[in-house]
Amino acid sequence: MVYAATYAADGEAQCSGVTITLPGSSSFRSSQPTMIEIKRIIRSRRKTIALIVEGDGSLVVRAPLNAADELIREVVERKAIWITRTREKLADHAVQAAPRKYANGELFWYLGSSYPLEIIPNAGVELELNGAFRLSATALPRAPQTFERWYRLQARAIIPGRVEQLAKRLGWSFRRVRISSARTRWGSCSAGGTLSFSWRLVMTPTEVIDYVILHELMHLQVCNHSPAFWAGLRTLMPDYADKIAWLKRYGPQLVL
Repeated sequence: MVYAATYAADGEAQCSGVTITLPGSSSFRSSQPTMIEIKRIIRSRRKTIALIVEGDGSLVVRAPLNAADELIREVVERKAIWITRTREKLADHAVQAAPRKYANGELFWYLGSSYPLEIIPNAGVELELNGAFRLSATALPRAPQTFERWYRLQARAIIPGRVEQLAKRLGWSFRRVRISSARTRWGSCSAGGTLSFSWRLVMTPTEVIDYVILHELMHLQVCNHSPAFWAGLRTLMPDYADKIAWLKRYGPQLVL
C-alpha cells in the first residue's frame, strides 16, 4: 500500500515548524519538534514534485531534475500534516493485518469474496478453490509459498487480458503487462509504457481490478496525479472513489 500526493511548488502552506532531513545532508530545522526524514529523492524530467509515503512509512520524493533541495524542503514542510496523518493510517492498517496461521476455517480472499481454508489429508493437488480453499496437508509447511503461487497463476490468467480489453476499448496502447510482487502499491506505470500489477490484486472484486487497471492506463495520458488526471479517470469510471474506499477498508486483510 502506498499513498502519494503530487502538486506544484506554490501550494498553500499547511504546517510550519518541522525538522526535515534530506538524504546525505544535514537537517533543516524550524521552531516545532516534528521530524520528517526523506528516505530518498528520485529526480527525473517530471514537472512537479510528488511525495510518496511507502508501506513502511518512509518518505520518497520524486522531483524535477533542477529542483533545488530548499524547494523540496519547503514542499515537504507544507505537507507535514498530510505526511503525519498518512503514516498514522499505515500504522493502523499494520495493526489490522494479523499474521496468518493457515488453520482450518481461516478466510482467504479471491475476486472480492472470502473463502474458508480446509486442510485435506492426501489431497490430489496442493491447493484448489472449490467452495473453499482446499490445501493438501502435505503442502501445509510451505502454505505461504503455495498460496502465492496459486494467486500468481490467477493474476496471469486474468489481469493481462483485462488490460488488453480496456486499452483496446479506449484506443490506447501500452508496452507490456507485468505481474509483480509489490507490497506497497497495487499497480504502477513506467515511463516506457510497462504496466505492473501486484498479484494480490486478484484478491479484490473485478470492478476494483478494473479501477486499478484504468488508473494505470490513465497514467499513459497524464503521468502525475494532477486534477487533470483525476478528471480523466472520472470520465472512465465515475464511481472510482468507491473502489478506492474498498481498497482502504479491505486492503489490510489482503495478505498472506
